[in-house]
Amino acid sequence: MNKSNIVLIGMPGSGKSTCGVLAAKALLKNFFDTDLLLQSLESLRLQDIINEKGIAYFERAEEAAILSLNIQGTVIATGGSVVYSPAAMERLASLGKIIYLHLSYDGMCERINNITTRGIVLKEGETLSDMYNERLPLYEKYADCVIDCDGLTVEETVAEIVAAAEN
Repeated sequence: MNKSNIVLIGMPGSGKSTCGVLAAKALLKNFFDTDLLLQSLESLRLQDIINEKGIAYFERAEEAAILSLNIQGTVIATGGSVVYSPAAMERLASLGKIIYLHLSYDGMCERINNITTRGIVLKEGETLSDMYNERLPLYEKYADCVIDCDGLTVEETVAEIVAAAEN
């Protein structure tokens, strides 16, 4: 499989979907959001999948959705929890260059204002800070390239993604 895709990973609020669609336009690529695929496959919003079927089910469904991908020439925005699945990350790495949109904890908190409805995978008793600290090394582990998004506008982030994609 050729690695013509750009895969965006990162914390909730890092700009994967918002900036991904604009980067796809600039790079003359398609855009694909794995959260939307998961919602379509399950006929439920992300938060409803978590609430009604549980986190373990959500993570298995997300992994299955990622493993089903067979696309080229696309900017792929992933769900923030995708890094919990080594199989999904291996699949994404086989499909393209993985760009990690890094945010500081404070930066993430500033951007997220709908935590209870957004579809964020938070385990029982887990705080946003716990989730951040658990995921941070996973994003770093899988990244081919890291963009520090703190203080960047959408346009600046898109420009960084485009530059990273072209290298």
